[in-house]
Amino acid sequence: MAVFSKSTVPQFAVDIHQNEYLPESGREVNAIVTVTATGGGTLGGQPLGTPSPSSWTPGTAPDAAVVVMVDCSGSMNNPPAKMQNARDATAAAIDTIRDGVAFAVIAGTHKAREVYPADGRLAVADAATRHQAKQAVHNLIADGGTAIGSWLWLADELLATADVPIRHGILLTDGRNEHEEPGALRAVLATCAGRFTCDTRGVGTDWEVKELTDIASALLGSVDIVADLSGLADDFRQMMERAMGKGVADVALRVWTPEGSEIKWVKQVAPTVEDLTLRRAETGPRAGDYPTGSWGDESRDYHVCVRVPRSEVGEEMLAARISLVVPQPDGTTQTVAQGLVRACWTDDMAASTHINPQVAHYTGQAELAQAIQEGLEARKQGDFDSATAKLGRAVQLASTSGNDDTAKLLAKVVDVVDAVNGTVRLKAKVAGVDEMTLETRSTKTVRVKKK
Repeated sequence: MAVFSKSTVPQFAVDIHQNEYLPESGREVNAIVTVTATGGGTLGGQPLGTPSPSSWTPGTAPDAAVVVMVDCSGSMNNPPAKMQNARDATAAAIDTIRDGVAFAVIAGTHKAREVYPADGRLAVADAATRHQAKQAVHNLIADGGTAIGSWLWLADELLATADVPIRHGILLTDGRNEHEEPGALRAVLATCAGRFTCDTRGVGTDWEVKELTDIASALLGSVDIVADLSGLADDFRQMMERAMGKGVADVALRVWTPEGSEIKWVKQVAPTVEDLTLRRAETGPRAGDYPTGSWGDESRDYHVCVRVPRSEVGEEMLAARISLVVPQPDGTTQTVAQGLVRACWTDDMAASTHINPQVAHYTGQAELAQAIQEGLEARKQGDFDSATAKLGRAVQLASTSGNDDTAKLLAKVVDVVDAVNGTVRLKAKVAGVDEMTLETRSTKTVRVKKK
């Protein structure tokens, strides 16, 4: 399988941020790995009809594929504007698909139905197919239940018909997955993981945050709430633009450690927190790959923690070798960037106790996400003391790290008495949309501010 699309392929760079000095008994090495891709371009922002950077011409094979899954259950008609906005948003997304990309639209209810092109395959985007797809979307009506696993299953079947490197899904729902067993959705996600990526959006407040976050996590996509229906079309357009900007798929973070060392965790920490530790795929002696999905022009940060053997003062070692690899058509992999994590033992207390600013920052951002999630869960369970303590800690972390967006969301759930010390009071009444927005966006992080 080819892994590069016909669009401009980005160039990768890896930068390592760490304090390599350990005290005599130190064994834990922490590093922030910044991966940056440049030169790929953002293709989705081009006006239709302009020459495509992919050099696609009619009659040639598609170079990417995307499926839009639209909730058409009965609840989407309450109010009717919800369904109308979903139709408009889907049309906006279709308008953003560039020439040469294979695509389809699925209407999701208690079963999945391909509404365009409706022949069990994918259409290839051009002016004519985009127009036909929008006509089909215009006729969507709300009627039926919700079985999200079936939508993803059909999306996977359709995407599998295209021999393309980039496969992506966009899923919109306003309700809970009530018409299939939870195990069915988990099984579908296990099957689809690694086969395509998927962004998810929840409309209103009747959907389940964990369901959509689980989907986005398993399929290495984004998740968000659309509180204002008037913003749905812009959100869909931007999601599709990002999907159109992807130039390389199936990128993995390969971590090699020497004998006697072990990986404690590998986490993505920017732009969102995502624990990749349990997704390791062994690739050889003391080496394993952690999936990162598809890339365009962007930068992400990863926190790698390695446990090394004890050593004497004055000794040093390579704690880990971090490589960015992409699969090749012949089944091999190509290393496109690399960085080294070091460990040096010293009796200089100032050197060994210094915490690298990036490591400290992202450790706090991960704790912030956990504090929000645990605080909201405690509030739901009626444990108000615990909720106050957790959400107070979240306010403190958001304040000290400069995560202003999260601080604003927290202020809608708690009354902030002293942000620096994390002193808060739970609000007596909280709008459901405010609580869900905080929960959905709890894993979004901010990067270290440049001095």
